[in-house]
Amino acid sequence: MGVWWIVVVALLAHTASAAVREYHWEVEYKFGFPDCKEGMVMAVNGQFPGPTIHALAGDTIVVHLTNKLATEGLVIHWHGIRQLGSPWADGAAGVTQCAITPGETFTYKFTVDKPGTHFYHGHYGMQRSAGLYGSLIIDAAKGKREPLRYDGEFNLLLSDWWHESVLSQELGLSAKPMRWIGEAQSILINGRGQFNCSLAAQFSNATAQFSNTSLPMCKFKKGDQCAPQRLHVEPNKTYRIRLASTTGLASLNFAVQGHKLVVVEADGSYITPFATSDVDIYSGESYSVLLTTDQDPSQNYWISVGVRGRKPKTPPALTVLHYVTAPSSQPPSSPPPETPRWNDFDRSRNFSKRIFSAMGSPPPPRKFKKRLILLNTQNMIDGATKWALNNVSLVVPATPYLGSVKYKLRRGFDRKSPPTTFPMDYDIMNPPRNRNTTKGNGIYVFPFNVTVDVILQNANGLDANASEIHPWHLHGHDFWVLGYGEGKFRPEIDEKTYNLKNPPLRNTVALYPYGWTALRFVTDNPGVWFFHCHIEPHLHMGMGVVFAEGLNRIGKVPDEALGCGLTKQFLMNRNNP
Repeated sequence: MGVWWIVVVALLAHTASAAVREYHWEVEYKFGFPDCKEGMVMAVNGQFPGPTIHALAGDTIVVHLTNKLATEGLVIHWHGIRQLGSPWADGAAGVTQCAITPGETFTYKFTVDKPGTHFYHGHYGMQRSAGLYGSLIIDAAKGKREPLRYDGEFNLLLSDWWHESVLSQELGLSAKPMRWIGEAQSILINGRGQFNCSLAAQFSNATAQFSNTSLPMCKFKKGDQCAPQRLHVEPNKTYRIRLASTTGLASLNFAVQGHKLVVVEADGSYITPFATSDVDIYSGESYSVLLTTDQDPSQNYWISVGVRGRKPKTPPALTVLHYVTAPSSQPPSSPPPETPRWNDFDRSRNFSKRIFSAMGSPPPPRKFKKRLILLNTQNMIDGATKWALNNVSLVVPATPYLGSVKYKLRRGFDRKSPPTTFPMDYDIMNPPRNRNTTKGNGIYVFPFNVTVDVILQNANGLDANASEIHPWHLHGHDFWVLGYGEGKFRPEIDEKTYNLKNPPLRNTVALYPYGWTALRFVTDNPGVWFFHCHIEPHLHMGMGVVFAEGLNRIGKVPDEALGCGLTKQFLMNRNNP
């Protein structure tokens, strides 16, 4: 009786301290100058990037989202939020909900269950690349203390920017032959970058890969939307810098001139701290780093964000770490940090292998119950270039999967499971012998509360000597990253190399060229969950799968989430018998 009463009191105390944070958002296009060149951006309540949500762990977030786009549907995915008990609020069009039609309002309601650095973004078409994103910062619950000590914090949302509209990009990706989108024109920090001028133009002898010296020095007027936001710091203080990447294509590297960074958080989970000179960050990832202002207080210092993983044709984004004891107009006295060589993948892998969970984090189950081995390939369908998993290129159906499984609509998608592995004689080092793939919309259905291993296997693309980095993101879960390897995965050998002691908990993980990545998760969140490459054009071209679990445990789903496809008629018949 005493234990029961303690639990009740604890629950009541938690309920009393948790808040409901309610927002009314309207999404529409506006003209903006993200990189000093005018273009159309997707804005939330007129803001680009969208408003930052600050909340405490345990709070409930309510967002009334109105679509004021003239001709496009709309959803928002709350990246990194597990949506425990609210799978319909995950915001994945065709998977957990219907797209919100122009003029309509949809209400997202969900609980944020743990502190961390997260973000939100559009998940319909390629609207993330159009600028539909913002930060979602969760601090420790009231009365709880974070295991981090710092004097102030900054939030940096990193993205890439094209001058071609995303609708034109989508058309090109679906064309026969494909018209590739090309590299971004700019890298943005909090929605600000510089395309036609250079912050570092005075350094004519800069050794950086992109000194941008052929461009004139940037000159900003008060209120310019592309003017960089400087980070103002005091000497001998420690600052938390929250980093999140919403890029559509680019892998990035973050560095602060002359300063060491201590990495303390990855994807909303604390990790064993480690010091580094720079941070590789892939699309969909987030980190927190601690920076101590222990350099010459009479100087200012460059912050540089450059491209990794692809041959860079986009100059690094630059801004300034401004010591308040130094003249604000004084530029740094030496060139910006040089971005590491784009194809030094050993360096990239070594950074990932330094990330371990913090002491006291939950360890993974020792053994798995189910295993998928997913071969990532580039293929063709009737002259169109596609990406495929085990030779199936995903096409999301018109009826959201969540509605089909909730209401047992047999015709909503192909009930035959996609392949769980690939032929072990497949040559991952060369272009595929069979260049063709097939479309599919089947899903992987798992029992509730079992341990699943997923092995992501990279391979060569259609062109020789071409294997790319793919950052994979899982909705509805964190997973343990058990290990990375080069070449083809060998179960009987490579399983022995797994880190089962302190693997990091992530929601996004990098798959490196010609290699494999192993992850493990538990199917403890009833719902239907997207698992996909977080590179926008790759997902658009079919690089994803869908997991379903605990289907008999899915709770009430609001009718307005599923008012399209086959569920529309089902709900009409149910509500009007």
